[in-house]
Amino acid sequence: MAGPDPAPELEVPPTGEDVHLPGPSGVPLLNGVAVTLMLVGLTIFPPLTLIGLVLFLATLVRWVKDVRASMAELPAEHGH
Repeated sequence: MAGPDPAPELEVPPTGEDVHLPGPSGVPLLNGVAVTLMLVGLTIFPPLTLIGLVLFLATLVRWVKDVRASMAELPAEHGH
């Protein structure tokens, strides 16, 4: 004796928008290291603050460039 027929396949409409995720990058990690160097430099070794500041600014510029390039690749109807 066969069981009841399974429910017919329902067509699911496509979602409204794909989720955009940035690619893998070490820049946020380096940015955090730079902030740590600045804080440690303020408390222990002041020249370390300058090294951390330079690294922070360099990683910040790189991060912003990466985000701008990533946003430029999105479709025009995305709205950003």
